[in-house]
Amino acid sequence: MIANLKPNQFLRIIITVAALGLTACEGISRQAPETDSFKDKLRKESGKLFGDINLLGNSDSKNEDSNSGIGVNGFLWRASLDTLSFLPLSSADPFGGVIITDWYAPPESPSERFKVTVYILSRELRSDGVRVAVFHQKRDDRSEWLSAESGRNASTSLENAILTRARELRIASSDE
Repeated sequence: MIANLKPNQFLRIIITVAALGLTACEGISRQAPETDSFKDKLRKESGKLFGDINLLGNSDSKNEDSNSGIGVNGFLWRASLDTLSFLPLSSADPFGGVIITDWYAPPESPSERFKVTVYILSRELRSDGVRVAVFHQKRDDRSEWLSAESGRNASTSLENAILTRARELRIASSDE
């Protein structure tokens, strides 16, 4: 049958079949090939350059332990910084949970100074999740700083103040 067709008719049939074939493919959606490398995909999925660090509490869920990039509880971390805000910071490590202040001399007693180190030990908001070390020095007659006893009450008072502030922050975040 094809042998009996004239070249003009054969060409028309080929063009008609090709046009029908192309219009039949119109509804098929085609995805572009992925050009991202594995590292690019991983970076996009992780969301941020240094992971999904959440120092300000968790806004998407009420789970306080979901601070995936930070090694400590976010409420204890913020409460520690708030409580020690009157002291000059020397260093703060949110991954290790250590806050170290610089020496601070109160205006009312310039002959003594204090330094505080806070250790956040847990990812959970617990009373044993924070430890505070207070260092106290007094100036002697030769203007040299000598270690003095700061007392157990200073550390305990700061720990209680941090825990109270952490509870306030947690309650405030659950109200939102």
